[in-house]
Amino acid sequence: MGRSIGGVKGATFGEVFAVKEFRVLFGSFALLVGGDVIKMLALSVLVYARTGSPGLSAAAYMAGWLPYIVGGLFLLSLADRVRPRALMVAGELVRAVTCLLLAFAGLPVWAMLALVLVTGLLSPVFLAARMAMLPEVLPGDAFVLGRSMLNMASASAQVVGLAAGGAFLAVTGPSGGLAATAALSLVAAVVLRTGLPNRPARGATGAGAVRETLRVNRRLVADRRVRGLLLAQWLPCVFLAGAEAMVVPYLGGQGAAGVVLAAAAGGMAAGQFVVGRFAAPPLRERLSLPLAVLLGVPWLGFALWPGIVWASVLAAVAAAGLSYQLGLQRRFVEAVPEEVRGQAFGLQSSGLMTGQAAGAALVGALGEVIAPGYAIAAAGGAGIVVALALAKALRPSPVPSTEGRS
Repeated sequence: MGRSIGGVKGATFGEVFAVKEFRVLFGSFALLVGGDVIKMLALSVLVYARTGSPGLSAAAYMAGWLPYIVGGLFLLSLADRVRPRALMVAGELVRAVTCLLLAFAGLPVWAMLALVLVTGLLSPVFLAARMAMLPEVLPGDAFVLGRSMLNMASASAQVVGLAAGGAFLAVTGPSGGLAATAALSLVAAVVLRTGLPNRPARGATGAGAVRETLRVNRRLVADRRVRGLLLAQWLPCVFLAGAEAMVVPYLGGQGAAGVVLAAAAGGMAAGQFVVGRFAAPPLRERLSLPLAVLLGVPWLGFALWPGIVWASVLAAVAAAGLSYQLGLQRRFVEAVPEEVRGQAFGLQSSGLMTGQAAGAALVGALGEVIAPGYAIAAAGGAGIVVALALAKALRPSPVPSTEGRS
């Protein structure tokens, strides 16, 4: 039974996992995240082995994220115009074929990067279809806990994916790592195809996909409530990503940086669990503002140049603040018309990816001018200022509603 506090019924993790469709979405999402981490790590190593260029190797690692910008701007309407199960299965099959071509087709480096960029254009569409299905299978507060579980799965799968990717690369080389990602994608495709019902598309077909995407994006951004919630989910994370991007130059070695970044992933998972499990829905929404501020505060400590232990503690506490987003999820679902829900979730994810890339670039540029510790502290300070500036959007409406938009 869910807990009822202040007249608002809160779900439990047990109730969430009792839903078969959520279990399918959760398991396939963990496979997706872990597989993508292995894929980009293996591609980066493969490009470096071919070229000996650190710059091209880094470009290969980031290539999987760059298409989110273009796909998010021009293709997201497909998430509402195609049946969601078909989209998700197609996404897994595209990933599998891409990895096999990268591993065994003997492509030149420019062709490998082009393949990743082109096939990645639909990645935000595939992800949007998955996220938009979540409130359909988990009504009410269960949806918020479902998002919490997916966030925890993402953090855990990234850590496991990096470890597994390193193991595969050590034993089989980068081609083996890419083949392993293809295998994970095929397993996920089977799980999705057999475990999900064939739900109809939410939106009607009509104008071209690009035109419709641009039209709906303008409509969503023009809505003051939706725009505020989007900015509240995007902007604080810009400076978190910027601070994390400076951890490697701050510590002067990727091994030590890996410890700090793993601690951040652990802090993120812990924050999602604690806020999702123990905070009742009204409290969860009231915590959004202070937790968003918390996202920036610990990074200020890097101005004192802490060692690896304290750096790990500060990073973990800061990343725990990401749980502020849980308090925005109900309001976001209610603010968005159901027929464009897929595109709205895609816009949310694409903006988040774009903002994180921009944050890493901005703080990285700052790190060229001042010492890395001070750049991290500056990112934390900027994050605090942004969270306070977004206070109106981060605070819940005076009378929380438990009714979802029909």
